[in-house]
Amino acid sequence: MRVIIFSWEYPPRIVGQLANYVRELAVQLVKSNVETYVVTYHDFLTGQYDEPEGVKTCRVKNPVRTHIGVLTWVLTLNQEVERAAANIYYNTNKHVDLIDVHDWHFIPAAVTLKKALKIPFIYSVESLEEHRSHNANSPFNMAIKSIEWLGMYEAEKLIVKSEWMRDEVFRLYKVPLEKVKVISPKSANWMKNVLETYKMSQGD
Repeated sequence: MRVIIFSWEYPPRIVGQLANYVRELAVQLVKSNVETYVVTYHDFLTGQYDEPEGVKTCRVKNPVRTHIGVLTWVLTLNQEVERAAANIYYNTNKHVDLIDVHDWHFIPAAVTLKKALKIPFIYSVESLEEHRSHNANSPFNMAIKSIEWLGMYEAEKLIVKSEWMRDEVFRLYKVPLEKVKVISPKSANWMKNVLETYKMSQGD
């Protein structure tokens, strides 16, 4: 199996807990014989690298330097994420089984690649805009919520880390519960459950 992970943070760029979680996920996938690429952001450590653990990382920077907020930063960065993932696709004889998108930032790129190259994707939900900005309904917040909704609609499966988040995804976005998989990284069967969800969601 060949998988590309999208994450807006990854070591050495650590913003919160997501960076180290994605790194551990990628390392464990390699140990499970999954060829694993991580496409992520960095302002100057750009290019593709073979990490010591076997993970292949591709870091891209934003081609647009000045932004009025995170939304414009994300949307302009997505074209570079698409380009990097498409290069992986074509350099591996058009064989990528699945994309795993962590949080909302690179959902637009995942949807584009699904439509253009027929690569299915999973949306791994780390947080929701309703929780980050409670009851905020400005155009900015609604735009992010729309991207979250798009990811949930287009993804093959959603992975959440708790039953509470599963219930919140259902409450806020009415995602069918059978589409949502609760996989806690603290559980003994964490990697087994991730692999099973990947296999259920991958392309032909």
